[in-house]
Amino acid sequence: MKKSLALLLVLTMTLFAFVGCAKQEAPASTPPAAEQPAKEEPTKEEPAKEEPAVTEDSVKTGLAVISSVEKSADAGEKDGLAQTDSVVVAVTVDKDGKIVQAAIDTAQTKINFTKEGKISSDVKAEYKSKQELGTDYGMAKASSLGKDWFEQANALADYFVGKTVEEIKAIPVTDTGVPTTADLTSSVTIKINSYVAAVEKAVENAQFVGATKNDELGLGVLTTIAKSKDAAADAEGLAQAYTTYTATTFGADGKITGSIIDASQSNVKFDVTGKITTDLKAELFTKNELGDNYGMKKASQIGKEWYEQADAFAKFIVGKTAEEVKGIAVDEEGTTTDADLVSSVTVGVDGFQSVVEKAYAAVK
Repeated sequence: MKKSLALLLVLTMTLFAFVGCAKQEAPASTPPAAEQPAKEEPTKEEPAKEEPAVTEDSVKTGLAVISSVEKSADAGEKDGLAQTDSVVVAVTVDKDGKIVQAAIDTAQTKINFTKEGKISSDVKAEYKSKQELGTDYGMAKASSLGKDWFEQANALADYFVGKTVEEIKAIPVTDTGVPTTADLTSSVTIKINSYVAAVEKAVENAQFVGATKNDELGLGVLTTIAKSKDAAADAEGLAQAYTTYTATTFGADGKITGSIIDASQSNVKFDVTGKITTDLKAELFTKNELGDNYGMKKASQIGKEWYEQADAFAKFIVGKTAEEVKGIAVDEEGTTTDADLVSSVTVGVDGFQSVVEKAYAAVK
């Protein structure tokens, strides 16, 4: 009897030992419930992107750029000219398709080169848009109205407000594109065809990014020619107008409510004799328009195209002031070092910062 009790005791202890081991060595395929979230959360590399709430006061924001290099010319007795004219329009649009606010600007960038294929313009010079030039653009003296370009562009932008694209396209003009409607003849004598085309494109591009009808719309334009270079025996020269654009809206507190950022690289190539080798009539596209065809994704360490990174930056600055955007940490090359941005933006952002600052200055 005692032997039977002893044997039973041993078997019982052995059984408890196995159960204990089983609890300590649970299979990896069934982790504790605390380690299995109900839904997949975004990783640090892919931060959550919250879409802006759309309310009755919400408006769409649109940005459009139409560029041309057709006025460029070979070098000869005079230096050659690589001229880029980029018409820029920003709008906010209500649910009925009517313009709530509009802003118009043009980046006219002139780069000279010699008949030996050497860049003769200062590649470090500041290139201001027509709005930034103001009275220095010099149109007032030649204008029958005594008004400079920026004054006429602003009058036209104001005239667009409250109208649909179809109404804007119906504005009567002369054969050269000068408006003939009585509501504009006293304030606008510039050709408006390109601005009408750009506003149509801006409305087509418009999207909800957070703006409301009471926000102020700012248009910023920043141009550099720093990447231009001389021609050589084995390589064409390059006159490049690199322009960054933004349509950014600001609330009454000065904080950004929505933003769109884009850029264009207008390239005019030439040889060692100063002869242009670029097709000057070819259609030009912005980086957002090029989309995946821009080709950054393959070389990107985060596998993202330029437009994706620009959009990530635009979303990141919502809720910030222009001063706070200016303060985003960057390294010597203009690449952000901000911990909340490095996983989604590896392109240089110093140009983004500057153009947002210009947009805020424009609304002030």
